[in-house]
Amino acid sequence: MRPLATWLILFFSVFFHLFHPETAFSPLTPVNNDTVHYPEETHFRNVRQLTFGGDNAEAYFSFDGKWLIFQKTNPAENIPCDQMYIARIPTSPDEPFVPQLVSTGKGRTTCGTFTRDGKHVIYASTHLGGDACPPVPDRSQYGNKYIWPLYDTYDIFMADLNGKIVKQLTNSKGYDAEATLSPDGKKMIYTSTKDGDLELYVMNLRTGREKRITYTVGYDGGAWFSPDGKKIIWRASRPKTEAEISEYKELLAQGLVAPTNMEVWVANADGSNARQVSNFGQANWAPAFMPDSKRIIFASNHEYKRGFPFNLYTMNGDGSNLNKISRDKGFDAFPMFSPDGKKIVFCSNRNNGGTRDTNIFIADWVE
Repeated sequence: MRPLATWLILFFSVFFHLFHPETAFSPLTPVNNDTVHYPEETHFRNVRQLTFGGDNAEAYFSFDGKWLIFQKTNPAENIPCDQMYIARIPTSPDEPFVPQLVSTGKGRTTCGTFTRDGKHVIYASTHLGGDACPPVPDRSQYGNKYIWPLYDTYDIFMADLNGKIVKQLTNSKGYDAEATLSPDGKKMIYTSTKDGDLELYVMNLRTGREKRITYTVGYDGGAWFSPDGKKIIWRASRPKTEAEISEYKELLAQGLVAPTNMEVWVANADGSNARQVSNFGQANWAPAFMPDSKRIIFASNHEYKRGFPFNLYTMNGDGSNLNKISRDKGFDAFPMFSPDGKKIVFCSNRNNGGTRDTNIFIADWVE
């Protein structure tokens, strides 16, 4: 949902520690309030932390619900920027979670998903543009705003589970990323700047034919199909004033976007009947349909003027009946339900010993 992951995590982490110096970690200072499960989180049961250390984000289930794919940065492990990993989900408390690299180890990757046959993965990567991690923007030039780079070397690839790339799915000039698949595994929805704006496209994986399905100025990204395949959901910014539109276009011309004001949108699977369903302000993102294909789960900081914490919320398909699901005082995001609807995976900086690490957690879901 998608390259936004790492940048939001890093931005939030620094911001949180600046405003909360009391949380600064020292090995000599015990942290007693860390936990994997807060008492108020009544929809979670049997929460388990799967990763320990670094920035681990965007963990998504395979179609059979037995594996996760996720992106990871950890300089301590010689992973300077996001690479793509897969791992089997433990079925017992004593079974370890053992990630294996599935990307090239070059450039930066993002937005991983399994194919329906369980034999391949799809992800975006900059490795054709160079082996090194692409440079991050100098935010001091933009008033220290939260700025996210749109690397024009991102393209989308299909690889087998040993990491061998078997097909390049996009090759347009510009940013191509944020891919997910339809429930039948036949269509890929993704975000691209190929036509001059951040728009959504749906591609037939067999034929390569595609259709652009959004046409409004603003960032459209992080899209998912509903479990029944009839609808799509995504995050969008909609600059309205002349000044907002001008700023958006100026940043876009530099390969940048400032996605701090986003709302949740839904449409039919072909892009028709598009409509905004949240109107909370600030950053409402990482949305996904719940297993019934009606309700929505998403991450948001709308309750907090300073921009943190980020919590998980659910709401009806029309934006009503808002409920807070997570109660962490930090960062909770990237929720996804298992195909059978019994489990939820999410990423959080809870239980990190006062560091800035973000890890992956899995839990049984309780209605």
